[in-house]
Amino acid sequence: MTDALELDALWEDFHRAVNMTSQELAAWLRVRDADEDAEPLPERAGTPTGQDVIAILQKRRTDLTDEDIQVMYDVVDTVDAQADVENEPEPEQTRHRHRLMTLGHDPLRP
Repeated sequence: MTDALELDALWEDFHRAVNMTSQELAAWLRVRDADEDAEPLPERAGTPTGQDVIAILQKRRTDLTDEDIQVMYDVVDTVDAQADVENEPEPEQTRHRHRLMTLGHDPLRP
């Protein structure tokens, strides 16, 4: 179990890493998964982690489960490892940006 101070730090780190709202992320996942023939049901669009991030964004800190906490650690670690905070992505890095956006992090945002 995570203690209160650690959870506070994780909550802050998660909300720093995830700079899209739950609505923006849900819309992005729907657009990303849509193709010319079909579009997934809104609640099934995107990756399982993307869906988990949406659910976490809609919760209060006191409602987090152990699974939510693990997802939050994973998302923070992934964004910290993959986001280049010093340089904005170049146009040819669109796939990299889109991959981070599935976790709720848009590297083009300040």
